Amino acid sequence: MGIKEILVVIIELYIVMLVLRAVLSWFPVSPGSPVHGISRALESITEPVLSPVRKVIPPLSAGGMGIDLSFIVVLLVLQIVVIPIIQAL
Repeated sequence: MGIKEILVVIIELYIVMLVLRAVLSWFPVSPGSPVHGISRALESITEPVLSPVRKVIPPLSAGGMGIDLSFIVVLLVLQIVVIPIIQAL
């Protein structure tokens, strides 16, 4: 397995973590539950990338809710990075 394949796997795993974090954010997670540990781990892994994007593109207000566009931006950028790598394999 070459460096390109390893990079693709890392990016794809990160994308999965972002999606899992987004899905878990839709449900209440009580402290002490097994899901709480997973949620905190995903947050600690993804927040260092999402936070700077969130500073540039703040959440949109929609009917009293905030829609966080940082997830979408990071996912798009990761896809833009990984697709050419996959095509070069």
